[in-house]
Amino acid sequence: MSEMWLWVLGACAIAYLTKLSGYLVPETVLEQPWVSTVSAGMTVGLLTSLVVVNTAVTGTTLVVDARLAALLAAGIALWLKAPYVVVVLVGAVAAALTRLAGW
Repeated sequence: MSEMWLWVLGACAIAYLTKLSGYLVPETVLEQPWVSTVSAGMTVGLLTSLVVVNTAVTGTTLVVDARLAALLAAGIALWLKAPYVVVVLVGAVAAALTRLAGW
């Protein structure tokens, strides 16, 4: 077994044990209002960081390309409360037009 598989299995075990430990938290702790506030904030923060990294990073370098225009257009569509399908289409069209313009 290669060293990479040991790291993969170790990460799987850590993820499983983390999820399992959530079931051991007492109900009284989970009912406190700060728990839902913290968990909502963490979810938004993690999703935002994932979107930013996938938009502005290629390999180990920061890039500005059509993905940024697509994200901006989709963000505006979200701000205007467009349906999800419309947001995706607006982002795709923005990326296509940006690439067509040679950027």
